[in-house]
Amino acid sequence: MSKDWKKRTTLVHGGSRRSQYGEMSEAIFLTQGFVYDSAEAAEQRFIKSGDDEFIYARYGNPTVRMFEDRMSAITGYEDGFACASGMAAVNGALMALLKAGDHVVSARALFGSCLYVLEEVLARFGVEITLVDGTDRAAWEAAIRPDTRLVFLETMSNPTLEVVDLKFVCDLAHEHGALVVADDAMSTPIFSYSKACGADLCVFSTTKHVDGQGRMLGGIICGSRELVRGPIESYLKHTGGAMNPFTAWVHLKSLDTLDLRVRAQAASAMQIAEALEGHPKIEGVRYPQLPSHPQHKVAMAQSPSGGTVIAFDVKGGKEACFTFLNALEVLKISNNFADSKSIVTHPATTTHQRLPDEQKVTLNIGPGLVRLSVGLEDPEDLIADLMQALDRI
Repeated sequence: MSKDWKKRTTLVHGGSRRSQYGEMSEAIFLTQGFVYDSAEAAEQRFIKSGDDEFIYARYGNPTVRMFEDRMSAITGYEDGFACASGMAAVNGALMALLKAGDHVVSARALFGSCLYVLEEVLARFGVEITLVDGTDRAAWEAAIRPDTRLVFLETMSNPTLEVVDLKFVCDLAHEHGALVVADDAMSTPIFSYSKACGADLCVFSTTKHVDGQGRMLGGIICGSRELVRGPIESYLKHTGGAMNPFTAWVHLKSLDTLDLRVRAQAASAMQIAEALEGHPKIEGVRYPQLPSHPQHKVAMAQSPSGGTVIAFDVKGGKEACFTFLNALEVLKISNNFADSKSIVTHPATTTHQRLPDEQKVTLNIGPGLVRLSVGLEDPEDLIADLMQALDRI
């Protein structure tokens, strides 16, 4: 693969492997195991496998490997390990690198399942967890210690779109010898800046923009070959978190259009955010590209785009918010995001409903908060739908 290829070319051709038949479309290898020419060959394969040598689908597969190579190439990392879901990737990255007695510092503004892995699973096994305001440099400086093993954060938080100064956090963590794991689900693979800022590992839910059409669950961990093919591969291949070949094949075909889809969605998101800002029935609009966003300057220094998701607060609390949501016609109520169809979510009663009320207040997840994932519809139709629904309040 040419290292001079631009991102859109890499998305179409990166990591391609062709069989003896010379197929144009990437082949799908729906096989659990592989045949060896001899007992000696099998023995050698288990001692050390080459790049195109496979043992078992839980360990690796040619179709999955194409997807891993392509994703690591577009994010700028050396390697990747594809997982069964985004949360399998988050859990795998953290569990593979941590042990009892380790110290983790994390931004507190996280997806509910990420908080569960940190506060319930890892804490249960003796990992010390410190949660901080991810937008506060002083909080990071106070929390990261010489014995801190790992720092975890969402580069753009779900659902409130807080933006962390990633380079600052990476530099600070590395000064103390800590690894940085960045969840880039909201930032998107197209606008990811984790590698440029120094994150050791970057995690994606490929359910989101990569598939982007509401079909397949998936995730991937990208990073150095030493980490990915070392502790991460060892953990995931033994615990069963690997992606299946059919999902990898569907994802590969989705990558062909990923750049086009994400850029169109992000452009629409900006147009919609501008249309919503200042509406008398909305408390405030959160979108990193808007100058009113609290971390606008940091966000724009890191990425040219604010992504495909908008957050805003409907005045009048839950009752008014539900009236608004139920009046929408084009936008659909669901708990996913980054789909080709536009989706609205009420985080306080769905994705983050299990959080204690005081934690919701801390994270700014109020009863009027709406997470709007912008799809591929015409933005003018989406704006019209939003306005007529707001008129119903």
